[in-house]
Amino acid sequence: MKPADQYHKWVQWSDEDHAYIGKCPDLVTGIHGDDPVKVYSELCEVVEEVIADFQSTGKPLPTPRTHPMMEVA
Repeated sequence: MKPADQYHKWVQWSDEDHAYIGKCPDLVTGIHGDDPVKVYSELCEVVEEVIADFQSTGKPLPTPRTHPMMEVA
């Protein structure tokens, strides 16, 4: 598994911004655009870049805190 796979990423429509917003709250605040597929693709690229920056500077990656679903016991 790649480090980026640990982080939850999603795209949703924003009525306020009149655009699709891509989010990965554990690493980036968000990106936006008109095409949800393109926004998700760009979000994945940004997440990879952020992780590469952490690794190049020797900083530990933040622990993933946002989970898409609750764990079922």
